[in-house]
Amino acid sequence: MGGLDYYELLGVDRAATAADIRSAYRTLAKVMHPDAGGTAGTFHMLRQAYETLSDPALRADYDRTGTVVRTRPARPHAPRTAHPARKAFGADPNFMPPRLKLDRDRLPWWSVVRAQHNVRYVPALGPSTAVTATVVVAWLVVVTLAVAWPVLWAAVVVGAAGVFVVTRKYARAWLADRAFGRETGGLIVYGQPSTERDQLGEQLTARLLAEYIAPLPGVRIFHGLAWPDSVFADVDHAVLRGHRLVLIESKMWLPGHYTADEHGELWRNGHPFRGGSIRLPEGVAAYRDLLPGLDVRGALLVYPSRAGEITTGEYPDHLAAPPMSQRRFVIEIGEWLAEEAPVIDRDAFRTVLDRVVS
Repeated sequence: MGGLDYYELLGVDRAATAADIRSAYRTLAKVMHPDAGGTAGTFHMLRQAYETLSDPALRADYDRTGTVVRTRPARPHAPRTAHPARKAFGADPNFMPPRLKLDRDRLPWWSVVRAQHNVRYVPALGPSTAVTATVVVAWLVVVTLAVAWPVLWAAVVVGAAGVFVVTRKYARAWLADRAFGRETGGLIVYGQPSTERDQLGEQLTARLLAEYIAPLPGVRIFHGLAWPDSVFADVDHAVLRGHRLVLIESKMWLPGHYTADEHGELWRNGHPFRGGSIRLPEGVAAYRDLLPGLDVRGALLVYPSRAGEITTGEYPDHLAAPPMSQRRFVIEIGEWLAEEAPVIDRDAFRTVLDRVVS
């Protein structure tokens, strides 16, 4: 290692949490990445420091010996026996939060799914089907009347020119919509959630979105998005419907009652929360600047990291990243998205899709 201190390289102290280490790495990587003007060698050292300190087993070896030991145990996520009492109080590495069980047909907003409205692309590139059909039918009526009253043939000729213009615009718009559909691949979900064990929350949210949110007509779901000035997956998930966009951060935290005050500070069981940090408010602000025509909000989805229940309280309307349980997210965010028309904004969709890096 040549005397290099990984903690010093990342600018964190030895008591730093996994979230602190991840945040420090992302900040430094923006300036040390070769694409940002850094060198491959320094970025490699930064990456090695992050990989070592973000892995509990490797970090323990590094703290003990001051060197990097790359040999991992056969089951890196097996519960440790050195401190058996910790399992009852800290996170359980083998715990899997229970799957949310909601009767979807009883959700107040599920009627939108049952209605299955046709999805439209906006902005419209030509006249609608109804307008085009009305023009054609009106012209045919004039043609019929002209058989009895030849004086109307002049109107028939003029009307034919109008019908040609309208139908040509309609055909061009129809072809453009078809091309846009092919461009998007007909997909609903774009990107992949992290597959790492320490990012289990992202995988659970992906499953939740697929089961409850994806059926909404016109919804598009994205996993792993970068901020406008970043090349990393700074935002875990995003859901776009019409002109509404929700950004989501997934966390595995201890069971308890989570709330947020008017300043956005998190509280757990009536005490200031010190068990982790979030970056979602910054992401919401960045995307509001990027997409000023959209209504952008955030949701902090919290899952229990051991046996127990996650509950969440009320929060101020202006809060950018309120904590939510699975149930609350499906009911509240689902209703908020369902209120929007089943349309896909071409420009907004392309802008969000361009930020997917996973």
